Amino acid sequence: HTLADARYTYDEKKLDEFKKKSPWTGDPKFFKKVAVSPCAIMKMMMHCQSGVDKGIRKGGNPIEVMGMLLGRPDPDTPNTLVVTDAFPLPIEGFETRVIADDANVSNHMIDLGDSLEKTRNEKFMGWYHSHPFDLGEHSHCFLSQTDLTTQLQWQRMEDPHGNPFVAIVVDPLRSIHKHSPELKAFRAYPPEYAPMENECPDGSIITSDGARLELWGSCWNRYYALEVEYFLSNSARHVLSSLTRDSLWMRTFQTAPSKEDQKRQPNKIIGTANRLASVDLSSTPPSSLEATISKGRTEQTKNRDTELTEACNVIASLATEGLQRSIVQTTKKMLFP
Repeated sequence: HTLADARYTYDEKKLDEFKKKSPWTGDPKFFKKVAVSPCAIMKMMMHCQSGVDKGIRKGGNPIEVMGMLLGRPDPDTPNTLVVTDAFPLPIEGFETRVIADDANVSNHMIDLGDSLEKTRNEKFMGWYHSHPFDLGEHSHCFLSQTDLTTQLQWQRMEDPHGNPFVAIVVDPLRSIHKHSPELKAFRAYPPEYAPMENECPDGSIITSDGARLELWGSCWNRYYALEVEYFLSNSARHVLSSLTRDSLWMRTFQTAPSKEDQKRQPNKIIGTANRLASVDLSSTPPSSLEATISKGRTEQTKNRDTELTEACNVIASLATEGLQRSIVQTTKKMLFP
């Protein structure tokens, strides 16, 4: 079995011994990695995406959402936390208050935890939430003051009892743009811990206050980031590979233009407009101009050296691209309602 296969099983006795030792209580940066299962990442991304869709449908901004993570520490790879599942919570737009102080959320978590204890051996070992802010140059995956307070409270409650807690922040707008999950995992430092001067959560040293705030928020020196990796069993990988191989045609149903296309298209439009503005139409009789356009592709090919014909070609290309995107979008809605 591979390491990924081993993530799906564990030795209960070895895990219990590891929890009793709780080596993370003596080392604020004990954990280095978080391994996330396909099930957990899919549920997190779908939940965070639903917050974006719901907010936009209401005519406003994307809505922040939150959920809990199921998993465990791993005695075989001691510095790694394993996330096996995720469960959405009925709470939205919570950034202004500490989650652990919300009675409704706490009661829901207790009920959900009691239900899971009957069918699962693992426990809640973390939480996730979204930062659906504007699509900017940098990721919005960081801990705010409220996030940090929430994470620190849970670490104080759970860490000493063999259940180290982790926070995952998802940037859903950036994930949509990149076509891949944009998320980061964090652990809070205890109040008495003093990190290296100017050390950011990812371990980098940034001396500019503005740069630190932009990347990591106002609490940039009170938490650190863990490396995030994904694990997939050999059998699941084989199934996914077969589906991908047999369904390559589905890859054509991508409606979002690439970042390069988004930058290039406005320049093409502006360039075409300038080219048209520079053409002296007064020197071409109307009947001749109409004949030139009506002769179609063959005549255009012969006269590509003229400014007017080249501009017409660019306009036709832009229109065709727009029409193709509309056709793909309509087809997607028909095939995948």
